[in-house]
Amino acid sequence: MPNKFKMPSTRAERTALLTEARELKMARSTHAYVRGNTALFYEWLAASAAARDVPAGPPVWICGDCHLGNLGPLADSAGRIAVQIRDLDQTVIGNPAHDLIRLGLSLASAARSADLPGVTTAQMLEQMIVGYLRALADPEDTDAVPEPEDVRTVRRRARARRWQHLARERLEDVEPSIPLGRNFWRLLDGEAAALAAVLAGDEVAELIRTFSFRADDAKLTLLDAAYWKKGCSSLGTLRFAALVGISGTGRNDEYALIDLKEAVRSVAPTATRKGMPTDHARRVVAGTRALSPNLGERIAPATMLGRPMVIRELMPQDLKLEIDQFSRAEAPKAARYLAHVVGLAHARQMDAATRRSWRDELRRRHSPTLDAPSWLWTSVVDLVAGHEAAYLDHCRRYAARD
Repeated sequence: MPNKFKMPSTRAERTALLTEARELKMARSTHAYVRGNTALFYEWLAASAAARDVPAGPPVWICGDCHLGNLGPLADSAGRIAVQIRDLDQTVIGNPAHDLIRLGLSLASAARSADLPGVTTAQMLEQMIVGYLRALADPEDTDAVPEPEDVRTVRRRARARRWQHLARERLEDVEPSIPLGRNFWRLLDGEAAALAAVLAGDEVAELIRTFSFRADDAKLTLLDAAYWKKGCSSLGTLRFAALVGISGTGRNDEYALIDLKEAVRSVAPTATRKGMPTDHARRVVAGTRALSPNLGERIAPATMLGRPMVIRELMPQDLKLEIDQFSRAEAPKAARYLAHVVGLAHARQMDAATRRSWRDELRRRHSPTLDAPSWLWTSVVDLVAGHEAAYLDHCRRYAARD
């Protein structure tokens, strides 16, 4: 983006700036490219010979975009924290093996970006299966896989965070306003009225009042709102930030930072459409509630400007995990733990017989002479190679425009 930032005043200008920002973000590393290009992953899945060896798991809600940045500490409405899946834009009822391959690709590309050796990648993929199988064995035992020290550190930091931390991080100040600049842009014609109408709806008010420390009759006031330039793969879709004042709680006035994000068609293949809403916002909400209980209780579907939107309140405790937080020794432990988190999300949706059958299928395909199951290893190796080539082509095209 140019050194001197110009606030977009039309939708065409905004689209151009968002496209430029997305392509720049994806050019930063292979890991960033993988995170921002879910479609390429599923294009490979449809065309690759290796994909034919991927086991067909029971149809359950899957993340659909299960990369490292989409896992991290999440608070529920009472402030309790658990590491769960953070972003469910691509969620569908699909094959749970796809989440494992997507996570394996993300870990492998992040390890390469962090200059970790290839043997560490092999160990991470092996430990992924170990963690996932333990989740299938007993989804009630959330502590079956020890939490790595690096993850524990992030969780401790999350537990200590309060509104002022979220405000300084997102809004640059604790004052009740959204600062316009590179990340927050002025609303365009019709957006302010449409956004105010959505936030005045009963479902959103109920969502904000869900939190245990807020009274049922708390008064909600929209204080400020802006377009939010945020994310990577979602850049270019509608996304807004709204600051809501909350009074009448019996304490000092409080604030809620609301994220409104357009829900678009998922690129993930579906195993069945039975039980899956056709409205994309309701699909995302249903998948989130199945996979990430902490996040699921504080999101709601809506319609704005004729488009499906997902609304959620951001919490100070919501953080993401990054591979550069993991050392060479910790990376396999982290992979085992994160796969266990994903396994718990899948296993909660299965009865005991289904879990046992899926676990037996994965164990049957797991050769004791290999560091990782051949279907997972071959899939990830093919994907890493394909994404590396596509990433370099992306960088070449981006550089040619300068």
